[in-house]
Amino acid sequence: MKIGIVAGEASGDILGAQLIKALKVEYPDLEFIGIAGPRMQSEGATSWYSMEKLAVRGYVEVLKRYRELVGIRNGLRERLLKARPAMFIGIDAPDFNLGLERALKMAGIPTVHYVSPSIWAWRGERIKKIKGSIDQMLTIFPFEPAIYEREGIAATYVGHPTADAIPPASQRESARTQLRIPADEKIIALLPGSRQTELDYHAELFIETARAFLERFPTARFLVPLATRETREQFDNARYRVNAQDLPIQILFGHANLALAAADVALVASGTATLEAAMLGCPHVIAYRMSPTTYRIMKKKAYLPYVGLPNILAGEWLVPELLQDDATPENLAQALGNWLVHRDAATRLRERFGKIHASLAVDNSARIRDALRPLLRPLLVPPQIPPLTPQAGPPPPYGGHEARDASIAHAEIAISASSPSLPSSPASAQSSSPDGISAASQTVRTTSPQNA
Repeated sequence: MKIGIVAGEASGDILGAQLIKALKVEYPDLEFIGIAGPRMQSEGATSWYSMEKLAVRGYVEVLKRYRELVGIRNGLRERLLKARPAMFIGIDAPDFNLGLERALKMAGIPTVHYVSPSIWAWRGERIKKIKGSIDQMLTIFPFEPAIYEREGIAATYVGHPTADAIPPASQRESARTQLRIPADEKIIALLPGSRQTELDYHAELFIETARAFLERFPTARFLVPLATRETREQFDNARYRVNAQDLPIQILFGHANLALAAADVALVASGTATLEAAMLGCPHVIAYRMSPTTYRIMKKKAYLPYVGLPNILAGEWLVPELLQDDATPENLAQALGNWLVHRDAATRLRERFGKIHASLAVDNSARIRDALRPLLRPLLVPPQIPPLTPQAGPPPPYGGHEARDASIAHAEIAISASSPSLPSSPASAQSSSPDGISAASQTVRTTSPQNA
């Protein structure tokens, strides 16, 4: 049986791969088709288009590729309508997936959206579009289902698979052993983003921040995990442009969690990676840049004073956020250095991160199966009719088709008499990923780690 599925970026690929693995525990014959990243494909998903094509953030950035994105969505919609999957699951990427989900739902295909758009942070009016597009919402934060239930939308909190995968104890020693890093070496992780459009704004900025940081901590080393070959090439090109080939930078292909676990501190582009940094107990600084036009639009639509997921979940400032014009190499290097100098503040921060981690580790795989089982079971289990038992004794006075029809009629009467009758009617926040572009929407603010 086919399941349609779409992930739009690296974080969605991680969630999608875990979802596929979780469902195949009970339904091993499911076939997933649509748009999938490398992790999802390794679990058996078939991708009709490159996931990298969807990894765009911001109004201006989307407009530059509008025709291509609309063409992909239209082509995907037609192929899915022709394939008639038993269900469609859109993972994050709401600006792409919700329109697709609406069309499929109108065609009678059940639709599920995994990772709530951050309607609690900006563009709350989207809940009306969501209601007309999906049958079920799977949320990764515990306060989100209540928002949907008030609007009559089925929603289930399933937690985050990364929270389940990361042990509560520190992974620093094992991570450094795997990366062959001495225990006493200062390590800074640089995570400029998973999208190519993010590296357009962040690659040179993060490299120049590393250069500025070395002026204060000359023995430091930098780990840069990059999700794709395209983003790795972008980052390498940026190093050449700013003549930074001699900086002590080690690029990793993936392994973001390993880099964050090994690091003393990290510089992270706003998004899901900030939550991963928190769950790994890594003090960090959040940065983000985008086009000035996109930033002005997002800032006007923001409801909250912060953009980083750790700050949103805590409901207060835990880590510094330096956005747009405030995100300069000097400011970022200073904020990173503060965590190394103020060790007591860093220790308190890790304790807060531990509480966030515990709140999200709720057995994501089991919760996904429980949430989707009511939708899958009617599609996968055919009605069971008990086999007819031959009766002993002489044959009836009629034979052939008459005997068969009479036996079936007798069985139907017996089944009807023994079946229970159904009831006449059925018995329904306190602070993912903000969605693709919500990181751009917040107010600029710089905080001191001493207040963590």
